[in-house]
Amino acid sequence: MEVTRREFCKRMSQTVAAAGAMTLLPRHALTAPEGRGRVVVARNDGLLAEGKVNKDLAAKIIADAVMKLTGCASAQTAWAAMFKPNDKVGIKVNCLGGKSLSPQPDVVLCLVDGLKSAGVPEANIIIWDRSGRELEIAGYRLRTDDKGLRCMGTDQLPGGGYEPQPETMGSVGGCLSKFVTTHCTAFLNVGILKDHYLAGVSVGMKNFYGAIHNPNKYHDRNCDPYVADICAHPVIKDKLRLVVCDAIRAQYNGGPAYAPQWAWKHNGLLFSRDPVAIDRIGAQII
Repeated sequence: MEVTRREFCKRMSQTVAAAGAMTLLPRHALTAPEGRGRVVVARNDGLLAEGKVNKDLAAKIIADAVMKLTGCASAQTAWAAMFKPNDKVGIKVNCLGGKSLSPQPDVVLCLVDGLKSAGVPEANIIIWDRSGRELEIAGYRLRTDDKGLRCMGTDQLPGGGYEPQPETMGSVGGCLSKFVTTHCTAFLNVGILKDHYLAGVSVGMKNFYGAIHNPNKYHDRNCDPYVADICAHPVIKDKLRLVVCDAIRAQYNGGPAYAPQWAWKHNGLLFSRDPVAIDRIGAQII
């Protein structure tokens, strides 16, 4: 059955959460108490022009957002409050939606610059997803050389990308990506603002379905409690430092694959250190 945007928004109207908000254009702002559940929401109609990201504007939005999120006086100190120079940072992107509905590579590279400002060397930063092929289709340039910034899929790791023995994560049993278990000490989770026909939304938390070898097994009962169980595993929960949702292009129905008839240009970015809070605000926007 086809669902209109109005009908979908009505169905999602119960997903209301308090959140901090920032805008770079005069728009409606949400308010919230300080704390871990804070979400920073930024929008600017100049973010995407003629199909290209305005990198300077994206960098400014990111700098302002991390300062607001952490309460730090500069972007450099904000990044340093979340990531240490000796961290091995995995930037987990979600490229299932192809080039039209995946985190923009230029936005991710601005995040890389933020990490570098905190003293994290490029060689300690990995942009990753489950599949190198999906990364390439989404517009990322694969880099597997460990002498600089890397961008690769779990399937490209030497010797097999998943642990040989499954882990129990609440109601989930699966082999974890070695990016999660051994290659990274910290995560920057970069999702996309989109609908998921079973889970409701696929903003940030469900992005870690791409960290297990058998995500297809965990979609019953609208992915409940599987999404939460995966994200609650210590190797994910304890390493997660920041969640960013690329809301430049968004989709309100028909996800997780790209469906142009239900997509729109939102020109926004969301930031939080709380994956539940950012998912709820993403659902509210949708």
